[in-house]
Amino acid sequence: MKILMVCLGNICRSPLAEGILKSKVNSEKVFVDSAGTGAYHIGHLPDERSIEVAKKYGIDITDQKARQISSDDFDVFDIIYAMDESNFNNILALSRSEKDKKKVKMILNE
Repeated sequence: MKILMVCLGNICRSPLAEGILKSKVNSEKVFVDSAGTGAYHIGHLPDERSIEVAKKYGIDITDQKARQISSDDFDVFDIIYAMDESNFNNILALSRSEKDKKKVKMILNE
């Protein structure tokens, strides 16, 4: 299974969600990544506050670099979790088919 977490800039919520989920799944069975709908922070580390929150719970997210989601991600990932409604709609706008759309879910609805 391959899961993608998506927020706006990929420096706050989605890197933290990626780190948390990675800490809870078997990495041999589940691949977790994150991305942003915007291109504001491509290549940057997660925000210092997110790094500190993760660290407080024994999770290291300093190996992550921000990237922007693309339509190719629909070919790679089984589930794409949006962190909020605005990003949910932006992800759907990238979808190419009903199959793509069915992969997109709101994180708090699961």
